[in-house]
Amino acid sequence: MDYFIYHKNILFVKVNKRLTFMKITLEYEINESAFVLPKIVQAVFAGAYSVCLTFSDDVERKVNFGEFLKKSMHPAIRSYLDESNFKKFKIENGNIVWGKSQDLIFPLKQLYDGKIL
Repeated sequence: MDYFIYHKNILFVKVNKRLTFMKITLEYEINESAFVLPKIVQAVFAGAYSVCLTFSDDVERKVNFGEFLKKSMHPAIRSYLDESNFKKFKIENGNIVWGKSQDLIFPLKQLYDGKIL
């Protein structure tokens, strides 16, 4: 065999100056649960704009929201710099939220990684 090139599901093979091809069918199964982030099952205030989060896979993260809140110029977000307001978080649909209509919510991936960008 001189060379082969694989393109999508067709393998092109050159043997003795003659180009031939054969079709290859790949079968695989995707485990969708591998792509789904665990949900937050518990959130406990940990002081100084921090919350200890427990996820459905038993991973725990302490996330500090202080830097995000202090950098924001939006008055609705800055209102959570008041600690009594900040403590009013709740868990909805597996995520931590603040406000009646999810005024403040973060991507689960960031929370799971323990860092708010």
